Amino acid sequence: MLAINNLSVQFTGTNLFDNVTFNIADHDRIGLVGKNGAGKSTLLKILCGWQQPETGTMVIAAGQTVGYLPQEMVPDTTRTVIDEALTAFSRIDELLAEQQRLTDEIASRTDYESADYTRLLNQHTEVTDQIALLGADSRQEQTEKVLLGLGFRHSDFSRPVAEFSGGWQMRVELAKLLLRRPDFLLLDEPTNHLDIESIQWLENFLCGYPGAVVLVSHDRTFLDNITKRTIEITAGRIYDYKCSYSDYVVQMQERRASQMAQLTAQQRQVAQIEAFIERFRYKATKSKQVQSRIKMLDKMETIQVDEVSTESIHFRFQPAPHSGKIVVETQHLGKAYGDLQVFDDVDLLLTSGKKVAFVGRNGEGKSTMAKIIVGDIQDYTGSFRLGTQVQVGYYAQNQAAMLDGEKTVFQTIDDIATGDIRPKIRNILGSFLFDSEDCEKKVKVLSGGEKARLALAKLLLTPSNLLVLDEPTNHLDMNSKDILKNALLQYTGTLIVVSHDRDFLQGLTDMLYEFRDGAIHEFKGDIFEFLDQKKAALEAAAPRVTPSEAKVQKEGRQAYEQSKDRERELRKLRNAVEKIEKEIEALESKIAEKESVLASGAAQDADFYAQYQSLKDQLDERMEAWEMATIAVDEFQNS
Repeated sequence: MLAINNLSVQFTGTNLFDNVTFNIADHDRIGLVGKNGAGKSTLLKILCGWQQPETGTMVIAAGQTVGYLPQEMVPDTTRTVIDEALTAFSRIDELLAEQQRLTDEIASRTDYESADYTRLLNQHTEVTDQIALLGADSRQEQTEKVLLGLGFRHSDFSRPVAEFSGGWQMRVELAKLLLRRPDFLLLDEPTNHLDIESIQWLENFLCGYPGAVVLVSHDRTFLDNITKRTIEITAGRIYDYKCSYSDYVVQMQERRASQMAQLTAQQRQVAQIEAFIERFRYKATKSKQVQSRIKMLDKMETIQVDEVSTESIHFRFQPAPHSGKIVVETQHLGKAYGDLQVFDDVDLLLTSGKKVAFVGRNGEGKSTMAKIIVGDIQDYTGSFRLGTQVQVGYYAQNQAAMLDGEKTVFQTIDDIATGDIRPKIRNILGSFLFDSEDCEKKVKVLSGGEKARLALAKLLLTPSNLLVLDEPTNHLDMNSKDILKNALLQYTGTLIVVSHDRDFLQGLTDMLYEFRDGAIHEFKGDIFEFLDQKKAALEAAAPRVTPSEAKVQKEGRQAYEQSKDRERELRKLRNAVEKIEKEIEALESKIAEKESVLASGAAQDADFYAQYQSLKDQLDERMEAWEMATIAVDEFQNS
């Protein structure tokens, strides 16, 4: 278990965390949520030791490890993809070197009966067992499996990491982290650089992960498919929900409605008490009652209503100008980069008013096709044409990076605003959450999310009847994504969207084009219908196992089970720890209820205080039991 006690962190005079306490159990699946700037990434950095809190402590059971993937990092390596990923097993290399040293020393000794010789043999056995548990014999196989799952091809393994884009380099870092298998896995926006297939693979991997997983993500489907617990960070406090993200949203709204009802009732009560005091303040016969009510008001703690962010972008696209029936048409279209043929012989016909999605693995040509359509790429084979009177609006995947960093936010919009729009620039920027002070900031100092919003504001001011959006949800929070999706649903023109966000695509498009193996495949239907059909096709195509293969697999499973006996015993000990942790959680909840009653100032009888003390004594006893249980786990691991 990892325990956070009375954690406090300040940032620019504001409490990011104020005496926060919670535990992470060994097999938890937790989603961290909260508005941008609430402290999600800061909390992950504290959990992994990258940042220290101002007050409070973090306690982790002896021998347990923490692994962290930040949103962005720049790997510094000259290795190939496979060699860099294999560095995840550096602990095995250390153990192999130690095993060889012990082997050499044992071979040189002749004092077979001595205690020192027995000690060497025991050390050698211990190191050999650790090597087996870490999977030394299968590390190449494990590494290739993870890299393929994250979207690399076999041909990529021998290429230097430095040849790849930043997004692919982040995939290598993610692969290394997954291969290390830390006890607590902390992931900050891990899907940012993944395509749908890789996201689905990662979901399956994390669902079966043996340790705890803590996620920060703006991908609703990803969170729902993995997490069983949601921790909300708001106004320096946390709220712990034993449910997935979608269920959390419902419960959070119910909690805040309850808080508002309690606050309204309290305000009504305060008004009644103040009216009584004012009415009888100068009547001697009522002085005791007046004083009693004054004391009651002094002791009453105002019910706190959680901060609710009402900030969100709000906009609608301008009415689409009229265009011809055919919007995009290609015949035998092909595009290659040197020897790499991205796609070839593509026939595509897109008619007015259609909303389509481009999906497929990264590198299969989705963004390339988008750039051909908007005119950024013109060296292709075959033919391509836009229909009559087609006006294109384009949001590139790197749109935010394409903004002029030296211009201010206001100048960026002012440069393209015309006619009646010019007097409304500040109002338009306000609808994208830029206040008067923000308008004078230079673009280069904006965050990724702010640049994405500014790029969307530019797109809004360009009348178009064909919108081409390449990963428009990157850097947008869930609320902003929902508002963008609603605006696109009301858009009257033709839409092409490249996205890996399944929740964003659901219900938005009525046709998909899958880019795969140099060709484009049309699918009429929703994203989840497409994924279900693809899953069924893969299962149907799975090879059947012959009797002889089944026998080999059976023998392999038996050998595997024998080697896992030790791991099963370890799980048993860890389950005992988890059981105690649940008991601790229940006791802490009961104690919190008692303390809430005490905080109200109402008088209590002796039984109440006896129950309160009993709960605290039970908590102390269970904490001691937890320490003993974790020691037992640690001793077993080192035995």
